[in-house]
Amino acid sequence: MESETVNKGKNIAIISYITWIGTIIAFVMNNNDKNTFASFHIRQMIGLGILSILNTFVLTRFMGYFITSPIGIVLFILWIIGFMGAIKGEEKKVPLFGDVFQQWFKDIG
Repeated sequence: MESETVNKGKNIAIISYITWIGTIIAFVMNNNDKNTFASFHIRQMIGLGILSILNTFVLTRFMGYFITSPIGIVLFILWIIGFMGAIKGEEKKVPLFGDVFQQWFKDIG
């Protein structure tokens, strides 16, 4: 990826990893001047956010905390991997789900 594209989209990519509010703000900021680097990380965070919501509200209700706590820890580790990629200026897909997130949300960004 070109360093100019990364430099222009790096702040937006980092903002996207700061809660759902940050993801929404990053999406709006990236809407005017589409940046492929920022779009990549916004798609990753939308996917992680959806998995986190499903884990918190759906799985916890049916399976309890004993099952969903380890899943939450794994999701947090995936979040750290994505966040570190944004900080380093890399398009590093989160393990297991990165390709799926890019495919599902390809129209975003």
